[in-house]
Amino acid sequence: MKIAETNIRVRYQETDNMGVVYYANYFTWFEVARTEYLRSVGITYKQLEDKGMYLMVASASCEYKSPARYDDIVRIQTWMPELKNSSLRFEHRLFIENRLVATGESVHVFTGAEGKPIRVPGELRELYHEVNGSGRQAATLK
Repeated sequence: MKIAETNIRVRYQETDNMGVVYYANYFTWFEVARTEYLRSVGITYKQLEDKGMYLMVASASCEYKSPARYDDIVRIQTWMPELKNSSLRFEHRLFIENRLVATGESVHVFTGAEGKPIRVPGELRELYHEVNGSGRQAATLK
């Protein structure tokens, strides 16, 4: 299974009065990591949108294990363990050095421009199986 890594340095504005990263910022980091995951397998959100496809968040969760603080480098591991008829799921593990900071996941529904669910296009399904099945790590969306 393809796992992409993204590094984020904690900015001061992302912390609370206790100097700990405010909980909601993890969801922003998940978005950054998902975008980079897709880019690493040859797809960009812009390409999807240019084709009239959107990824609407259906659910998101995070379990906090250890605090992240200002100027820490957070390493986010992201992978896509599940692709269904009209949705997909991303999972994330966040580390500072080798310390687990948080885990999370998000489920996204493919929609058209009007916001109604659509089937995952065949070319994306093929790409998913290439990346997660044969171990190849890059492909392109035609």
